[in-house]
Amino acid sequence: MTLDSLGWNGHWQKAFAVIDVDGLIPGRVIAEHRSHFRVALEGAELSARTSGRMRNTAKERSDLPGVGDFVAVRLAAGDGPSTIEAVLPRISALIRKASGESQPQLLAANIDVVFIMTAPDADLNLPRLERYLTLVRSSGATPVIVVNKADLAHDSIEITGRIASIAVGVPICAVSARCRDPIPDLEQFFDGNRTVALVGSSGVGKSTLTNLLLGRAAQATQEVRAHDSRGRHTTTHRQLFTRPGGGSIIDTPGMRALEAWHSPAEGENSFKDIEALSAQCKFSDCGHKSEPGCAVRAAVDRGDLDAGRADSYAAVARIETERSVPQRAWRD
Repeated sequence: MTLDSLGWNGHWQKAFAVIDVDGLIPGRVIAEHRSHFRVALEGAELSARTSGRMRNTAKERSDLPGVGDFVAVRLAAGDGPSTIEAVLPRISALIRKASGESQPQLLAANIDVVFIMTAPDADLNLPRLERYLTLVRSSGATPVIVVNKADLAHDSIEITGRIASIAVGVPICAVSARCRDPIPDLEQFFDGNRTVALVGSSGVGKSTLTNLLLGRAAQATQEVRAHDSRGRHTTTHRQLFTRPGGGSIIDTPGMRALEAWHSPAEGENSFKDIEALSAQCKFSDCGHKSEPGCAVRAAVDRGDLDAGRADSYAAVARIETERSVPQRAWRD
């Protein structure tokens, strides 16, 4: 395993250089456990804990490392553990409100695309899909809706049409992960060693799809209940896997309760790099689509910025602008 295969590029090299502390090496968090993290380095993996300084300065749980974070690691000296000394600034962060708490919970960091998974059975719930779309768009990642178990649908075209009505402009892919057939429609989203996260309810087939896209049985799977299509949590913790053909997958436990974490500071951080580019656009009200002098689109054309993230930023900016426009008061 190499850092390049994990998504390491010039952007992360520059971010790591800013730390400029002797003895630290870069890595990416690929698994999170109660007492430690699993970190992938160049050609190796190790267990590491957060440093005392990091734990003491963290204001919220989401300030600590999470799966997908690029980090600076100090290797173990003697019998001591290796430690994570710093988290590189995130380019995206999938964050929800922790269940039963008023705390943000980091689901995955530095993801390029999120597969929002549903199925044409009892799991299909349009209001919940809208909440997932809000969560993903605010993260800085690109949403893609994946309708799994399409072989069970009597009319998959009608189902995708209903979803499209609440997800304008969002790619929708109907698949059947249990058929074990390759899924070309999904392969494109991993181009350039991009990272894809999977979210959705228990039993919707995230682990089955993960195994299919990896080409191996990395995640346990179980049958769902026939009468309500509910499944048990076969994925118990978040984990990042690299694919033989390039790119990475982050599988997440099923979520039955979903509430986005609305934090202005976190929202700004999700698009901090694009905000800086936007300030260089020729027009202050640039929509970042086809306007002349758009610095955001220029970065996409140069290959410095993922096109999907640029589209997500433009969509969020448009929504915020619409919210800020006062409603007209019509006379009778």
